[in-house]
Amino acid sequence: MSQATFQNPRLIVVQGSYRQMGEDLGRATADLIARSLDTYVSRFRDDAGLSDADIDRWGRIYLDIAASYSPEIAAMLDGMATGSRQPAHRLAALNARTEMLYGTGYRDEGCTSLSVLPRYTGDGHTLLAQNWDWHPEQAEVTFLLATRDESGFAVLSLAEAGMLAKSGLNSAGLGVCANLLVSDQDRGGAGVPYHYLLRGALQARTMSGAHKKLLPVERISSGNVLLADGTGGEAIDFELAPDVFGTLLPENGLIAHANHFEAPLPLRDKKAATSALTLLRSVRARHLLEPALDERRVGVADVVATLRDEWSFPDGICRHPDPDVPAGERNATVYSVVMDLTDRVLWIAPGPPSQHGYARWELDTLFDDPAPKPLEFLPKNTAAAHHAHHEEIRA
Repeated sequence: MSQATFQNPRLIVVQGSYRQMGEDLGRATADLIARSLDTYVSRFRDDAGLSDADIDRWGRIYLDIAASYSPEIAAMLDGMATGSRQPAHRLAALNARTEMLYGTGYRDEGCTSLSVLPRYTGDGHTLLAQNWDWHPEQAEVTFLLATRDESGFAVLSLAEAGMLAKSGLNSAGLGVCANLLVSDQDRGGAGVPYHYLLRGALQARTMSGAHKKLLPVERISSGNVLLADGTGGEAIDFELAPDVFGTLLPENGLIAHANHFEAPLPLRDKKAATSALTLLRSVRARHLLEPALDERRVGVADVVATLRDEWSFPDGICRHPDPDVPAGERNATVYSVVMDLTDRVLWIAPGPPSQHGYARWELDTLFDDPAPKPLEFLPKNTAAAHHAHHEEIRA
C-alpha cells in the first residue's frame, strides 16, 4: 500500500485480495473513517431518531445484503473494519447513509455528468465526466481510491472515507458517474444501497455485467448512473428508483444529466424544483459542446471548459458557495473529474474547477508510479489556461 498527495484529493493505492485491500484502506484512512462515522452516526440519531441499537441492527442488515450482492464489497468492508478498528456493520451503515436517513431531508446535492461517444471526439476516444457538488468541507474526507485485485483487475474511483466508490473507471474501460435523484417511491428498509450499486458497476468487466449489478436488484432509493464503455464506444444513462428504472441514450453523440428524472416513469420527482438549476445544467452542457459535437472534434479540453462554466453564478455547472446561504448548508463543486475510458486516464481538479488545475492519472501505470502527472489544464484565470481550453490534450 502506498499513497501520494497533490493538492486535494490524495491517492490511496491498495493491491491484493479484496479483504487485504480493505484492511490496507482502513488502516490508511482510519482517522478519516472515524470522522465520517462520528458525523453520520450523529445524523442517524438526531435527524432520523435512530438509537444505537437501531443503527447496529440496520448496519447488520446492510452488511448481510453486501454479502449476497457482491462478495468483493463484503470482503472489503470486513477488511476495512479490521484496518480501521471499526465495526463492519457500522461501515455498512455508513455506505447506506442515504437509505438510513430516508425521510429526514438529508440528500447529497447537485452533480452534472456527461459522456461523449468516440465518433464525436477528435481522437476517437470515449469520454465521461462529472462535477460533484456537495458541502465543500467534504473534500477533507474524500480521496481517489485505486484497487488492483489478484487477477490484475483495477478500479480508480473517488471515495469518501469508509465508502468504496463514487464516480470512476476500471481496467476494462468501463466508467461510472453518479447523480442524485429523489422520488416519492424512495423508502427505508432492506435493499441494495445506492453506493453499493456504484461499486458493483465498477467491479463489472463488461457493460452487460454492469447492467446486471444495477437493474435486477431490490432498490430502496433513487439515483442516476451514467455508464460508458471505452472498448465498445457506447454509453447509457439509468434513472434508478425503487421497483422501476428509465433509460436515456446519446443524442448527437452526447448524454448529459443533472438531478431530475427525464424518462417517463410512474413516480413524482421530489428534487427537480429545489436542486439548483438542475432543469438547465444538462441542456447548458449540450449547448456548450454542440459546435465541437457537430464537427465531431470534442476533446478533453472542451469537456473541461464545459465543467468550468459559471453561467448563472453561483449555481451553474461549476458551482460556487452561495454567500446568502448559511455556512453549514452551502454547496459547491467539490471535485471535477474527466475520464478518457479508451486510454483509462482520469483528470481531477478540486472545486471550483474554474479556479484550479486538473492533475492527470493513468490507471495502467499508477500502481507502479503513484504520483500524478503534471497539471494539463491550468486555472481559468491564467493565459495558459485560456489556451488550454482550445487545444487538444497533449500526449
